[in-house]
Amino acid sequence: MTRLISCFVVIFVLATHAYAERSIDPIMGLMRLDQQKFSALPHGDLGPVNAPATDAGIYSKAYLRGLPVAKGGKEWACLTEALYFEARGETVKGQFAVGEVILNRVSSPSFPDTICGVINQGTGRKFACQFTYTCDGRAEVIREPKAYEMVGKVAKMVMDGMPRTLTDGATFYHTKAVRPRWARVFERTASIGFHHFYKKPVRVSQN
Repeated sequence: MTRLISCFVVIFVLATHAYAERSIDPIMGLMRLDQQKFSALPHGDLGPVNAPATDAGIYSKAYLRGLPVAKGGKEWACLTEALYFEARGETVKGQFAVGEVILNRVSSPSFPDTICGVINQGTGRKFACQFTYTCDGRAEVIREPKAYEMVGKVAKMVMDGMPRTLTDGATFYHTKAVRPRWARVFERTASIGFHHFYKKPVRVSQN
């Protein structure tokens, strides 16, 4: 009986520890799950994952051009559109970084839990939209099909679980041309291309 009780105690402690770890940082936990999922993919339609170290590897236009044209459902279309309007003029690495932020938001309990939900959050409410292109009053017209094709490949790789290692869990970004007030108090995690990346400071409860 004593041995059985000890086993239950050990199982309870391990389960509590795992839950606490996920609760403290849900984004990092889901990022690890994404990395495991990405590593398990056959990659037959994605191209080689371990790109050569030269010419920026995966983060190069040459690498993306070698991949087949990407296709997907509604979530892929939302992410591709966001990357096109938010980051098509960015470096490839910068495009992946913006994609990371969107997926990090999906992983965070502070934001909607779908890609389309994250991108369209606040759309239709004055000064409430999270992505400028969704509420600037202009129609979302794709005028550069080649650029759209390229960011579509980025979107597919990010959604397929490519490790999110560029922005250290960032959930916010802005171009280097502006200085929003919130950037003064948020933690900057990376600067890539034309953007700075941030995450909210962690609040420590006071007893």
